[in-house]
Amino acid sequence: MSKMRRQSLTAYGQPLCETVIDCPTPCGSEVLVRVERCGVCHSDLHLQDGYFELGGDRKLDITKDRPLPFTLGHEIAGVIESAGDATEGAKAGARVAVYPWIGCGQCAACRAGQENLCSKHHHLGIAADGGFATHALVPHPRYLLDYAPLSPAFAGPLMCSGLTAYSALKRLADRVPSGPVLLIGVGGVGMMGLSIARALFREPPIVADIDAQKRKAALAAGATAAYDPSDPQARRDVVSATGGLLAVCDFVGSDKSLQFATAVLARGGKVVVTGLLGGTFSIAAAMFAIKAMSIEGTLTGTLAEARELFDLARAGKIAPIPTRERPLREAQAALDDLRAGRVVGRTVLTVA
Repeated sequence: MSKMRRQSLTAYGQPLCETVIDCPTPCGSEVLVRVERCGVCHSDLHLQDGYFELGGDRKLDITKDRPLPFTLGHEIAGVIESAGDATEGAKAGARVAVYPWIGCGQCAACRAGQENLCSKHHHLGIAADGGFATHALVPHPRYLLDYAPLSPAFAGPLMCSGLTAYSALKRLADRVPSGPVLLIGVGGVGMMGLSIARALFREPPIVADIDAQKRKAALAAGATAAYDPSDPQARRDVVSATGGLLAVCDFVGSDKSLQFATAVLARGGKVVVTGLLGGTFSIAAAMFAIKAMSIEGTLTGTLAEARELFDLARAGKIAPIPTRERPLREAQAALDDLRAGRVVGRTVLTVA
């Protein structure tokens, strides 16, 4: 039997290490995908730590019901190697991206096509073993998307950074005809959001990030203006230049990013939050009515939205973001660089 190599989480808060097991044999509707590329996402850091920061000394424990060793990685592109006897349309050798946000299939969210919101989910790389490995086991071929003619290094990240940004930006579509969208945080998801916003909206976006290198990269990728939200003058500059914004997408999700987002809103404006950095955000309750504003959270996107996004990408409407490829054995080094803020765009692991 062939072997499966993984960069595994064996203890929370500790570095990943290689583990080797027998390669699984797909049964029933299952499909075994040989991984070619897997993106490294900021949420992988939270999973490695075992908690989300809730502000103050509070933390949300996310270690339960995840047996160790565990394989991170949910931005997977690869090749179908084999399939169970109850599959249809899973052709060996086909190059596919894997939709990882797999639900229980029975709850109200799943029946509505929103498996990404399932509370008893089997999300790959989150609750079920993911793509920091030579192979990934997918429960059904409906979660596999043909990514040709895209590269696997572009297709894999579309399944999280791309899909998260796309789903969030769709929720701002009714606001952007009246002005540009502001993207707060132009890391991997934010840079993908910049590329997608340019495809979806007539007016190019503006961005805000505390990192000068990331602001420079965003301007080179088509942002019309870039602000440093840590600059006390930045809020006034944004409002002066735009008259106040009706559409803001917060890819950071911290108290400071949300304070900046709500401060630059015009009346009737909306903030969509996708980031998970943490902290506690507070605002005077009266401001919701005074500014007629709304704040909405999103959690990735649906399988239908993933297909929509891939249609846009295959049509050449979404430009690839800066990407660095690293071998699977450097998974921990890639996480360390991401944690230290040394990554512009996306890091993608390559699997030989």
